[in-house]
Amino acid sequence: MKKTFCAVALIASVMTASAAFAAERTITFAVDNMTCASCPYIVKNSMASVPGVTKVAVSFETKTATVTFDDAKTNPNAIAAASMNAGYPAHPRAQGS
Repeated sequence: MKKTFCAVALIASVMTASAAFAAERTITFAVDNMTCASCPYIVKNSMASVPGVTKVAVSFETKTATVTFDDAKTNPNAIAAASMNAGYPAHPRAQGS
């Protein structure tokens, strides 16, 4: 009985380990094709629809989108793909740019 309990406890800890290492990350994307005042709204909604995204701020002036997300649920490629599918290619911006 004790071995069974230990085995179950080990399996449970391994299964939850990825959640324990999950972190909230923020990334800024350069966004192409934003040419009008409604473009930021579309970019924001497309990126915000990705599961795991918690916050999106889009700037028409700088043509960027700053996204906060749970890295256990999504990644920058999925967020960029959502924007691309809406017609606005997005690329992670190099830090300091």
